[in-house]
Amino acid sequence: MHKILYTLTAAILLVACGGGATKNETTTETTTSSETNLSDNPDYTKGLALIAGSDCLTCHKVAEKSIGPAYQDVAAKYEDTDDNIEMLAGKIIKGGSGNWGAIPMTAHANLSEEDAEAMVKYILLLKK
Repeated sequence: MHKILYTLTAAILLVACGGGATKNETTTETTTSSETNLSDNPDYTKGLALIAGSDCLTCHKVAEKSIGPAYQDVAAKYEDTDDNIEMLAGKIIKGGSGNWGAIPMTAHANLSEEDAEAMVKYILLLKK
């Protein structure tokens, strides 16, 4: 009896896990050529990895406003210049308020200037 229950449980888990893999494959197949080109960009991949490993996605989303502005809105507002990259990296590290509403952005003082700039470069690549 235990073997039957174990086998049935294993089969259910395999079916459940297999359904998720099919969904991910479909999502991957529907990416646009511009997204594919971005994934080849080292600034994109490094910045994406840093943001994914941080708490940024708690307040920001790529395409829609959340607590903070959408990354695409930030990219639309700022040109990709060295001065803007440095200024925005400083805001990530020191925090800030007033540019996107009354809610202040939390400081990320433990972030290096290099990592903050990599995050900004990623965000600026998201311009529509």
